[in-house]
Amino acid sequence: MYNDRQPLYVQIQEHFKNLILNNELKENDKIPSEKEVMEQFSVSRITVANALMQLAKDGWIYRVPGRGSFVSEEIQGIVANHKAVLESEFRLQIVPADKSYTSLGSTAVSVNKTENTVISLASGGRKIIGLIMPGLVDYFSIRLIQGINNILEESQYSLYIIQSFNSIEREEEAILDLIKNGAVGLIIFPCDTETYNEEILSLKQIKFPFVLIDRYFPGVETNIVRSDGMIGGKLAVDYLWDLGHRDIAICSDSPLPITTVEDRINGYMDGLKKKEALINPALILTDFHVEYKGINAEHPLYRFIKNRMATAFITLNGRLGLHIRSICRELGLRVPEDISILTFDDPSPGLNESGALTYISQSEGIMGEEAVNILLNMLEEPQNLDHKYHKVILKPELIEGESTAVCVV
Repeated sequence: MYNDRQPLYVQIQEHFKNLILNNELKENDKIPSEKEVMEQFSVSRITVANALMQLAKDGWIYRVPGRGSFVSEEIQGIVANHKAVLESEFRLQIVPADKSYTSLGSTAVSVNKTENTVISLASGGRKIIGLIMPGLVDYFSIRLIQGINNILEESQYSLYIIQSFNSIEREEEAILDLIKNGAVGLIIFPCDTETYNEEILSLKQIKFPFVLIDRYFPGVETNIVRSDGMIGGKLAVDYLWDLGHRDIAICSDSPLPITTVEDRINGYMDGLKKKEALINPALILTDFHVEYKGINAEHPLYRFIKNRMATAFITLNGRLGLHIRSICRELGLRVPEDISILTFDDPSPGLNESGALTYISQSEGIMGEEAVNILLNMLEEPQNLDHKYHKVILKPELIEGESTAVCVV
C-alpha cells in the first residue's frame, strides 16, 4: 500500500515495486506505457517520467527508446536486497534532511541545511561512528557496511551513514554535520574528485580519528584500507589473455582521473606490457559518463560494442558490467560466446544465481572490518593518534563466473 501523503511520483514507483515484489511483474515483463500510467493515476506526463526515471536509476526497470519500459534482468537481486534491507535487524531509517533533532541518543541525526540523506542505526545512547559514502547503489556498499557492523555489533558504538551523492560539497557538509552532532570517529569513502577534500585534510591536522576506504590521496599520509588496484588490473588481463583474448577493453563510467581508476588501468597496461603486447589507447574507455537510465543507442559505449571493437571488457565496477551485458543482449550478442565481461566487484547479491559475472573481488566485507578496527584502536587507545598511520592493502582475487569464455575469433 502506498501512502496518499507521498508525492505522486513516489506512489507510482511504489505501485510498480509492489507488483514486482508480489511477482505480478517478472524479469523482462513490459510495464504499462506512460499514457496508461498517466490515466491510471490521473497525473501529468512529467510526473510519470520522473517516476520511471527513478525506477530505472535504482535498477528496478530498464528503458528501451521506442519500445517502452521493462522489468530489470537483474530484478531477483534487486528484490533480494530490498527485502534484506526492510527486514534487517539494523532497522535502517531514512531521516529527512529538513528535520532538526536535539539529541542523538535514539535513532535520528540532524543534517540541517543540506540535502544529504542520512541512514541511522538505532543507537540506544551509544557513541557514534559516521560512515560517509558516495552512494548505496550496489552490493559492494552493502557488503562493506555488513563488514563494519560485524565489528560494531558487540561494541559501544552505533553507525550513522551519510550519502554524499558523489559531491565533494556534500561530503564536506557531511563531515561537519557528523562532528557537530557528536560523532567520535569517521570512516570515509571519498567521492570521485580530481581535488582533495579540504575538510578531510583538516581532520588530519586536528588529529580527529578517521579512516579512508578504497580511495586515497597521493602524497597525503592517512589511515587507509583499500584493495591493490594494480594487482587487480593485472589479474584481469592475465585471465582474459589466457582465454585467448587479445582485444581487451577496460572501461570506467566516470571520466575523472581518480586514484582507484588510475591504479586499475596501470595494472591493465602493466599486464599487457608483460605479454609484450602493444597498448591500444582506443581500448581504454574512460572519457564518458553512464546515466544508467536505459540503453542509449547514441552512447559511445553502445557504438563501441556494436562495432565489435573488443572481444572482452574489463569494467571498473559491477554495475557497468551489468550495463554492458544488457547492451550486448539488446544487440543480439551472446555473453560469453561473443563477448566476455569481467568486472571489478561482485554485482550480484551473493545468492549463487545463474549467470553470475566473472569478477575481481575487493573483499569489501574485510575492508569494512579492517577500517573499523583501525578506528576503534584510535578511539580506545588515544595515544595511538600520535603513532604512524595504518595502511591496509588487500590483495584482490579473481572469481570465475559465467560471463567469460575462450575467445573463438
